[in-house]
Amino acid sequence: MINKYETNTSDIINMVDFNTLILQFNEQGEKTGWSYIEVSADLACQLLPNNKKSFRVKGMLDGFAFAGLALIPMGEGNFILPLKADIRKAIHKNAGAMLHIKLEHDKDFKIDIPDDLQECFDFEPEAADFFFSLPKSHRNYFIKWITDAKTSETRAKRIVNTVNAMLRKWPYNVMLREMRKNV
Repeated sequence: MINKYETNTSDIINMVDFNTLILQFNEQGEKTGWSYIEVSADLACQLLPNNKKSFRVKGMLDGFAFAGLALIPMGEGNFILPLKADIRKAIHKNAGAMLHIKLEHDKDFKIDIPDDLQECFDFEPEAADFFFSLPKSHRNYFIKWITDAKTSETRAKRIVNTVNAMLRKWPYNVMLREMRKNV
């Protein structure tokens, strides 16, 4: 089902509204253990036509408002929306529970580059060049990872890892994989 409504700027926004189960990956590489919902190719196409890459969405999960979450492509046009623990806690639901979803493309989603990361990029322009060559959604993975650090020590390590990854021309998933190998 698709709803269209007008915003203050008179843009038409597509919103999909559906019910689904919360699922959980058993063995799926780096996604093992993730809780998520599936978004069919048809619904994803209604949100962002002719798109096969990750994009940000906003909306409601059982009345819980959210913004800036990534819909991740899973092949054959289908996408998943990962549900981190803090979201599952807020909606009081886990794998196997039914969930009412309202989604729309979050075209206004933007994360600013933290000053401490920019300072490092100023000293390593090659790293900055690679970083800014990445799609916006991939840059946002790095930035969110850095800003989600709970301590200044963890944040500093994440910035160093990000700059090193940019110098090696590694996207986010490769950096995480390489970090796990070195633990």
